[in-house]
Amino acid sequence: MCVAYRFSPARGWLSRVALIALAAAAASLGGCAELSGLAAPNVEAAQAPPAGSDQWRAYTDEWGKRYNQNPGDKTASINYARGLRALTRYSEAAAVMRTAAVDAPQDYEVLGEYGKALADSGELAQAKDVLTRAYPDDRPDWTIMSVQGAVEDELGDHDGARKFYADALKIAPSEPFLLNNLGLSYALTKQLPQAEATLREASASPHADVRVRNNLALVLSLEGKYAQAEDVSRQDMSDDAARANVKAIRQMIASRGVASAVRSSPQPTVATE
Repeated sequence: MCVAYRFSPARGWLSRVALIALAAAAASLGGCAELSGLAAPNVEAAQAPPAGSDQWRAYTDEWGKRYNQNPGDKTASINYARGLRALTRYSEAAAVMRTAAVDAPQDYEVLGEYGKALADSGELAQAKDVLTRAYPDDRPDWTIMSVQGAVEDELGDHDGARKFYADALKIAPSEPFLLNNLGLSYALTKQLPQAEATLREASASPHADVRVRNNLALVLSLEGKYAQAEDVSRQDMSDDAARANVKAIRQMIASRGVASAVRSSPQPTVATE
């Protein structure tokens, strides 16, 4: 049974992830897992591409042509950058949004997309700076705050990251993707009971997806609760695939360590619609 993991760069959050847990699952399933994108651009009433890299390439090519006709144009820049991010062409996406930010240095939407692209490309210090200017103090954006938290986690400031997640949860209570990031933050510091409880709450949401559940399976595996991890995986795959998935996670933990396993976990994006 193949599992399609959908990754949506158009929905905020730190999308620069190695996806090793997914890769491990794919390897254990004979390489059949599919990483796909599902965009929902909110800067123009455009038809979003369906899941699948071929559609994303076509989408990106189309917006690339529009961007080339008018570099720095807000709509073309944001949609082209989102397409580039879907194709993991992160440095190009950052360059596109850098040009847009020069032309619109106070546009919150542009700055938000620029900060996400910088985070994707690993330019964390600059991403941190840009994201602080991506929303006004009196109208905080929880989707940007989620990215800020992820950046702080990457930089090693876990207390700072959790403050962003906590403040964002005041705006969007019980949002599963915020809870997911918070749970992974706890896992990074080996606070596994807190990580499990937080990810269980996230997974219980009807809006949670396979990535949230896979992260819960990861944390349960870190705790040695392999049978429970398999039960969680069975929500999205067959019994054999669930066993193979947990086996791959265990091998990853053994070879890479806890922190590397958590940092490489599939972190979902957050909706901006």
